Amino acid sequence: MFLPLALAFCTTVAQAATPANNQNADLDRLVDAVVAYYHLPGLAVGVIDHGKVVYTREIGTLASGKPIDANTLFEIASNTKAMTSTLLARLVQQGKLHWDDPVTKYIPSFRMYDPWVTKNMQVGDLLVHHSGLPEGAGDLMLWPTPNLFTPADVIHGLQYLEPAYSFRAGYAYDNTLYIVAGQVAAAAGDVPYPTLMRREVFDPLGMTRCQIGTWNRDEVGNVADPHIIENSHYVAVPARGAIVHATTMESAGGVRCSLHDMLTWAMNWLAPTPQQLQWLSPKERRAEWTPYTPMPISKRRHEWDGTLFNGYGYGWRIRDVDGQMTVSHTGVLSGMHSGVTLLPFQRSGFVILINADAENARSVLNEVLTKHFTAPDKARSVASYADELKRDDAQRRISHVPDTSSRKPATPAELKNELGVWRDPWFGEARICAKGDTVQFASAMSPMLTGQVMRVGDKYLVHWFHGDAEAWLAFPAQAGGTLHMTKVDLDADFSYDYQDLAFKRERTCD
Repeated sequence: MFLPLALAFCTTVAQAATPANNQNADLDRLVDAVVAYYHLPGLAVGVIDHGKVVYTREIGTLASGKPIDANTLFEIASNTKAMTSTLLARLVQQGKLHWDDPVTKYIPSFRMYDPWVTKNMQVGDLLVHHSGLPEGAGDLMLWPTPNLFTPADVIHGLQYLEPAYSFRAGYAYDNTLYIVAGQVAAAAGDVPYPTLMRREVFDPLGMTRCQIGTWNRDEVGNVADPHIIENSHYVAVPARGAIVHATTMESAGGVRCSLHDMLTWAMNWLAPTPQQLQWLSPKERRAEWTPYTPMPISKRRHEWDGTLFNGYGYGWRIRDVDGQMTVSHTGVLSGMHSGVTLLPFQRSGFVILINADAENARSVLNEVLTKHFTAPDKARSVASYADELKRDDAQRRISHVPDTSSRKPATPAELKNELGVWRDPWFGEARICAKGDTVQFASAMSPMLTGQVMRVGDKYLVHWFHGDAEAWLAFPAQAGGTLHMTKVDLDADFSYDYQDLAFKRERTCD
């Protein structure tokens, strides 16, 4: 339904003015201002203008003391989704699957909550966030890492996740169906997802540094460590040994790439060579960039960019910015942020890789770099955008985050009727048991979700030992009831989908 509007953009953008070249000094100024405002530990940025890489910039050092460079590996998180979609497009081009094939053709055990949706879910539906699942549904099977969930566990768990709206009737971002998509690709390609990704995407495009699956950090080398905020400062999260193990969330957000390889990836879309057009045909490229699901437009997006159209394709977001079409995606994992923005009709765009929890920094840098191409005369300063986001965050915390400063450790005596081993049908077992004079919540399948139960007035929350978003515990009013959880900060990352959990007590802690 959105194709005519997208074609209208073609006419508008084809006549748009091209930004001036040789503005590296201005780009340096923008990058430096973002780094200074947010005290970023490191980043890598690359800009493409009219089909040529015209600017690269790397700032920061690795744990080894060596500087970050164009070959440093960053976690690209959800920018992986476009690569998974392209992997599927390659298999479509080879005739090994079709976008409208039922998912059950490749994964017979696949089940959604509604049997009709199970039967009618097609391969393309896995990629466009209109399944009916709530935002972030089932993400606690993916994050935090490491955990013990497998792709098979994710597929099994989907049948217990209740829909929030009708199939194909709206938009809600999810990761779990991209896990299914990776398994569909593996079944159609007859090899594991990491092998297929390397064979069908990385190797043909010459993305020689990109990593997926199991690999050795020491052998590969030059890997950026994530940074999280502690006491208002960025602190590096050290690697857990030399071996990076395959994870459940690979096809949704598990790729690591360098700036050089991400620019190679972007150039393939903006200025493909004849060989690359044989590798992925114009037909399949159009399929990826067709907006299938309408997305909401935030007040800020409209005010900053005049956006009137916003849709999701196969692993890409398609929207207008200052009257010009953009194709983009972002990625976030703990301690890492990434962004890819393309302006197809200018054959221009940029890549942002940051090894820090720095959503606002990425948003500001993304905005000023986009304005560099779409409306340089309308660009505001870095500080102007950053100050606005800072004010909005402060107001949000006042409005949405409850005061829990009166918290005290819960005791086994006061929770004696709630202690026990509880089970959720998709998340598995959790123990709420005495630990000395305190009470501890511990997940069996997600060991990082272990924390202390605290009392706030007449309510209880879990303070996780590894700094994850805190959760309220709503114990059942009577024996045999259901234990529910919700986020303390309702605006915390949607991947903390505590609200989708429904625990029943199975036995005592002994």
